[in-house]
Amino acid sequence: MAAPNIQRLESRGHWGIKRGLANPRLLLEGLGHPERAFPCLLIAGTNGKGSTGAFLAQALKACGLTVGWTTSPHLVAPTERIWIDGRFIGASALDLILGEAFDCEERAGIQATYFELMITSALLAFRMAGVEVAVIEVGMGGRWDATNALDPLVTVLTNVGLDHTKFLGETREAIAREKLCTARLGRPLVLGPTLEPTWVWPLLECRPRLCPAPALAVDEIHWDHSVVLGRPIGLPGAHQMENLATALEALRQLRQLGFPLPESKVWEGLAQTQWPGRLWRIPGCEEVWIDGAHNPDGARVVARHAKVCGVRPHLFFGAMADKDLAQMVAELRLMEPRSITLVKGENERYASAAALRTAWGDALPTLSIPELTADLEEPSDGLRLVTGSLFLLGDLLREMGIVPQA
Repeated sequence: MAAPNIQRLESRGHWGIKRGLANPRLLLEGLGHPERAFPCLLIAGTNGKGSTGAFLAQALKACGLTVGWTTSPHLVAPTERIWIDGRFIGASALDLILGEAFDCEERAGIQATYFELMITSALLAFRMAGVEVAVIEVGMGGRWDATNALDPLVTVLTNVGLDHTKFLGETREAIAREKLCTARLGRPLVLGPTLEPTWVWPLLECRPRLCPAPALAVDEIHWDHSVVLGRPIGLPGAHQMENLATALEALRQLRQLGFPLPESKVWEGLAQTQWPGRLWRIPGCEEVWIDGAHNPDGARVVARHAKVCGVRPHLFFGAMADKDLAQMVAELRLMEPRSITLVKGENERYASAAALRTAWGDALPTLSIPELTADLEEPSDGLRLVTGSLFLLGDLLREMGIVPQA
């Protein structure tokens, strides 16, 4: 049986965005401002936030710092959202900390969202553990995200793509403005390699008046692919070079701010980096890849990786209903899959079987999650790839009884 406060948290639901930062600010104030106990880096962006955060957390840990890292969503359990020095928080510890957050919520007379409570709990856990630096991943957007109640030492913007358009806007410019609200006056803003500073600067100047004044932007990432030659990197995929470059630039900024980050130790941490659900081979099922690509940019990366590896996988695809299914399908077709099977989960957020078939334009077979699990346990004549949503991967791993390890 789950711990009572975790059960209470799950009843709040995971979806959507709440406009305004009043709730997180009241929670942090009521709990004695745990976020002020350590400096933090804030990572915004459409894709690559988790991988960039993983690189940063492992590199900082390898340099001897006590590190906290919070990310979302989780795959199987909410404990995966709070990482402290190489370990996920335990369920009993999370339940205890959530109790403090719920008590504070009641005293403040508010009802916080799932994400607001989880971020608050992560910050409490980091303070209790005495972390020396925290890596904080933005949940959605930036301006109204609970993480924007913090005062980051460095902000990272990995990239900007069309995702969550219902909440963030219909254009890259509109979405970028929301995400750039995480930048701070006089503090470094690290831009991922795909972002041109000349495009970002005018958007910084046009941000809503509620946001801080224009920040100091890093002109460019000083990146030379040759620095990777002969060095092992823990995360697979050519696209990880962009995330690696972004992480290295953030580390360079921290070094300039006085953090002791020996180059040799940084690379030790980068070699040890793991991130379940991102071009990940399921333990015990070596011929099964899973990847949480949940938008067209993510689908493009997965398809490119398959082509580079010379693999035509059996594709299993399921996605949420609010995604650009047609464009995701167009990208995934480029890998020329050997077969295509659709996957429909039970949650109402999943795209229906009819919507998935319409996107593919074919009368394709459809499996439930239990049926997919049984199928993957059978022998296959080639590699299989499950993709389309992190929630799909979480449901699959839960059905298989696999708990991701930090």
